[in-house]
Amino acid sequence: MKKENIYILGIESSCDDTSAAVLCNDTILSNVVADQKIHTEYGGVVPELASRAHQQNIVPVVNQAIERAGISKDQLSAIAFTRGPGLMGSLLVGTSFAKSLAFGLDIPLIDVNHMQAHILAHFIEEEDHQKPPFPFLAMTISGGHTQIVQVNSHFEMEVLGETIDDAVGEAYDKSGKILGLGYPAGPEIDKRAQLGNPKAYKFTKPKVDGLNFSFSGLKTAILYFVQRETKANPNFVEENLNDICASIQYTIIGILMDKLKLAVKQTGIKHIAIGGGVSANSGIRKALKDAEKKHGWTTYIPKFEYTTDNAAMIAIVGYLKYLNKDFSDFDVMATARLKI
Repeated sequence: MKKENIYILGIESSCDDTSAAVLCNDTILSNVVADQKIHTEYGGVVPELASRAHQQNIVPVVNQAIERAGISKDQLSAIAFTRGPGLMGSLLVGTSFAKSLAFGLDIPLIDVNHMQAHILAHFIEEEDHQKPPFPFLAMTISGGHTQIVQVNSHFEMEVLGETIDDAVGEAYDKSGKILGLGYPAGPEIDKRAQLGNPKAYKFTKPKVDGLNFSFSGLKTAILYFVQRETKANPNFVEENLNDICASIQYTIIGILMDKLKLAVKQTGIKHIAIGGGVSANSGIRKALKDAEKKHGWTTYIPKFEYTTDNAAMIAIVGYLKYLNKDFSDFDVMATARLKI
């Protein structure tokens, strides 16, 4: 007997990207993302502007995702949406839309934890993509989150360590602002780091117990460093920008890798998966690949399109929950600080 296909519509609206994806079983048929350029003018995401943009984008993005998937909305089996964590106004747009559409189509509603979705994006069926075996360690690094999670099954996860202040993405953006770079600064620092000397300038790594992270002290150290050097030479940043970026990136990667090594030592788990927007960083990807040879790890790096906020990762969680008949009530509420 032929297995009946399950079609999941995923909706992601946790921050400043409106995204919708359609998945057939565990295979992506479409993944549409509308980003919001307006935030570049302000050097960071403005929550009120983000929620307004979601309201404008969500209908055309969902329509486009269904159209590109080559199905009709009547074929959808369920709708999965990001419940949290994220910006409350942005989450409310996606939550309200998902509820309305699921109610109108009389199909199940599935709420998804955004942080779990970054991890479970590794289970999207892709040619030549190896899925991590359980248990594995997941390092989720993004603009708002930095976590190391032990993943024992699809929905049994334990946070071993997380940032106590800034996330790694914020460290990049705040460093970029100090250096006069645009927003988001991460890709620009990564690009320039490849042209500079990573050991040109030494920044002290924050001392944080256990597997937790801290990046606010690094940002302050970079600020004082730039202020001191530009006082002696007003053109210091301009003349040494590639070396500064390389040294910042070298320090950040060192902090992340030190914590991962400790997590592997404590757990004995050598399967490492990364996710989140900052996992697109070429330096971090190279450091992980080098660790495979040096430490005997097996590393799992998602496709670029599944690293930043996207609805494909929401849809795969929706599919896995659908198999378990783990549906939401229609009175489910968005939660800005939802925990794994």
